Amino acid sequence: MAMTLRLTDEQDRALTALAEAQKISKQEAAVRAIEDAASRRTQTRDAVLRRIVTEDQALLDLLAK
Repeated sequence: MAMTLRLTDEQDRALTALAEAQKISKQEAAVRAIEDAASRRTQTRDAVLRRIVTEDQALLDLLAK
């Protein structure tokens, strides 16, 4: 799917620097940044759910009855 991405000059400079540092295109740098952000979000969610299950196991057991 085609998409136009509008960036401020500062954002474009940051994306350019990131792409150059990784020796990839700006498009690939943007795609990787999106994928990394989505992955971190999933990892954070999973960690929070594990903590809730661990800390509130007794309450969850009561609610399951």
